Amino acid sequence: MDRLELTELTALLRSCAGEGEGVDLDGDVLDTLFLDLGYDSLALLQVTGIIERDYEVMLDEEVLEDAETPRQYLDLVNRALAARAVV
Repeated sequence: MDRLELTELTALLRSCAGEGEGVDLDGDVLDTLFLDLGYDSLALLQVTGIIERDYEVMLDEEVLEDAETPRQYLDLVNRALAARAVV
């Protein structure tokens, strides 16, 4: 797979850490802070591990720590996937 989409990211978040009450991950959450969605750094670390395994890509966890929203996280992951495809 060359890209990680929002639907795949939200499915991973649900499977790793569940879904908080009152949070609609199917809504417009691209620019919502992960903390406001109920996900902390541990949840994102778990998701990152699954992405690395399933997509066979190494992600810079320090860079991903700066991703505060799904949009930022997806941008970083998809850049790494695109760079992997070039190599």
